[in-house]
Amino acid sequence: MQSNLFTTVLLPLALAIVMLGMGLSLVPEDFKRITRYPKAVVIGTMCQVVLLPLIGLLIAFVVPMERALAVGLVVLAVCPGGPSSNLMTYLAKGDVALSVTLTALSSIITVFTIPILINLTLQHFLEESAAISLPIGQTMLQIFLITLLPTAISI
Repeated sequence: MQSNLFTTVLLPLALAIVMLGMGLSLVPEDFKRITRYPKAVVIGTMCQVVLLPLIGLLIAFVVPMERALAVGLVVLAVCPGGPSSNLMTYLAKGDVALSVTLTALSSIITVFTIPILINLTLQHFLEESAAISLPIGQTMLQIFLITLLPTAISI
């Protein structure tokens, strides 16, 4: 995918502004509640990082589809939610602090799991392998600048 002004500047800026706006609806007590009751964070993280990829793999194995589509399905399943999922949680009047926490945790974890799972998927379905890696430092910085910093500033 080619980088352009929209994908490198405007989209991240818009997402950061959305996160800033959602952060205005939060108070520090929202995040303290999550640390006192971490069960939802553990369950949510496990569902995003383990269960969702397993469901994607199960569908890819059970439903007859082209091998390339199966790989695409698994790619979607292993990718974490982002700021847009936080916006949907906010609009649905859900637990935004929990959503932001899950976004941050799953994004950090999937930096390591995505290359492994995608490579295994490529080997299985397409009998090919690829040197897949994500820029860990840049990805962590983007998560911080787009999701965490705007939310923290507005609390």
